[in-house]
Amino acid sequence: MFLYASVAVFVVYFSNVTMGAFWDTAFLGDVGESLVLFAATLLFVVAILKKEADRDNKNGS
Repeated sequence: MFLYASVAVFVVYFSNVTMGAFWDTAFLGDVGESLVLFAATLLFVVAILKKEADRDNKNGS
């Protein structure tokens, strides 16, 4: 779930960067863009940590 959320938030970030680069119509400012990228990174880290915890619990460690 967190991985899908991370991808979704990153798509918002990528869309903003693409729109700003090609059509000069970015919908987020600098701070908003930074916060969206931070949220995508945070969600990705949570997803990876949960996956590692599940793997460790499955192996019995």
